[in-house]
Amino acid sequence: MYEREALKTLILEKALRFGEFTLASGKKATYYLDGKQVTLDPVGARLVGEGILDSLAAKGLPAAVGGMVIGADPITAAVVTIAGMRGLPIRGFMVRKEAKGHGTNRYVEGPVQSGENVAIVEDVVTTGGSSLKAIERAEEFGLKVTCVVAIVDRMEGGAEAFRKAGYPLQSLFTIRDFGIEPPVAD
Repeated sequence: MYEREALKTLILEKALRFGEFTLASGKKATYYLDGKQVTLDPVGARLVGEGILDSLAAKGLPAAVGGMVIGADPITAAVVTIAGMRGLPIRGFMVRKEAKGHGTNRYVEGPVQSGENVAIVEDVVTTGGSSLKAIERAEEFGLKVTCVVAIVDRMEGGAEAFRKAGYPLQSLFTIRDFGIEPPVAD
């Protein structure tokens, strides 16, 4: 069973940093959430896997979860591992930034098939850019993306971008859960 407060404490202790940062989206920020400090921690991985799996179960389980490499990889592994421990047949997949150039030369890797319902997972959502690219590549492969699930939503436009594109965002936390107010939109 998902321990929300334990995950929140772990994020506060290991992932949240204050200072001057440039995010993957190119935006400047006064705080940074280093999700890998939690998703690659043994306790954090378990908590994230349980939290995302429970969030997905509330809306209907997909056949698989995955997202853009490298950030989504430990989340995918955690969800798949917890699913296996619970006897649930959820599989994982990875979306490459670039096609391999050899072998199958695909963007999507893993035991998934065209037509399956999947969820995109992400550690931190800001603008939603990397998940939207993962969605595009997953759909080109033939997967049906039902939602995006994030650990933390920074509340800086990602949810709106997903909604506009027709994908709901579920997040375990918003930045407000950590006492931080999102910037006011221009």
